Amino acid sequence: MAGNVKNMGLTSLDDLFKSEQERQQDTHERILNIPVGEIYPYARQPYSIKRPTPDLVRLMDSIEQVGVAEPLIVRPRTEGGYEIISGHRRDYCARTVGLESLPVIVREYTDDEADILVVDYNITREDLLPSEKAKAYSLKLEAMKRQAGRPQKNCTQVGDNFRGRRSVHILGEQVGESATQIQRYVNLTKLIPPLLEQVDNGFLKVTPAADYISHLSEKEQTALLVIMERDEVSPSLGQAKRLKELSEEGKLDANVMDVLLREDKALARKVTLKNDRLQKYFPPSYTPKQMEEVIIRLLDQWQRKKMREQER
Repeated sequence: MAGNVKNMGLTSLDDLFKSEQERQQDTHERILNIPVGEIYPYARQPYSIKRPTPDLVRLMDSIEQVGVAEPLIVRPRTEGGYEIISGHRRDYCARTVGLESLPVIVREYTDDEADILVVDYNITREDLLPSEKAKAYSLKLEAMKRQAGRPQKNCTQVGDNFRGRRSVHILGEQVGESATQIQRYVNLTKLIPPLLEQVDNGFLKVTPAADYISHLSEKEQTALLVIMERDEVSPSLGQAKRLKELSEEGKLDANVMDVLLREDKALARKVTLKNDRLQKYFPPSYTPKQMEEVIIRLLDQWQRKKMREQER
């Protein structure tokens, strides 16, 4: 008897409270073929599905040739049908090439569990845009905070579930980012969509956008966008900091932005030529004004020559 007791395994608490259906899923999960008309994207899905990356092109080719090799993970919808937890790009590619059904595994998840899993299934992709990271980190942090049982107003502090640690630090460890960088990406979600697009295309840098411009009002951000597009300028880190300071002082409007951005633009395009370098090209009697006129004339000739070469 003692030997039998010794060799008996103890059931964990998680296994003890599992339903019979969950125990069956642990040992064998059925793969179902579901019509594409019954499959829906996850409502809070944070990633761009149709962006034409090399990875998406390869996936499209593979599905067109051999079908969907890896089943989607879905959960039942209260309205009917199924909601995708993992496999949004597979779903998009399958529909594009004309497949009528998809292999899926159906699992039951709470909203918080689904939020976290939808983020986790794609968060390590190397081709993610800043906007995708911003939405994904924000979605997961909110779910983590709700799971920890803390009031929503406590924006980063979590409860005993995480032993007093902050969710932003835990997420940072999971994705290999500092807590500061995580919060920086979350701040990007405060940008108006056109400015967030400017971050995605690299015209507006992440740090000035997240640390300073994201704190401007929607009206101020819209005015800034107009100036950026009109003059093809992007605020530097120093300019962005000054914009935030002026906003907090109640002194920021479109005219102030215009002056601030034009000042640095003019300075950035200023060129100084020293006299000792110019003198060897001009007679001693030439005034600075005469030197300037000759330089401009030569530049005009150079520009016309370049244009003729391009036309050929």
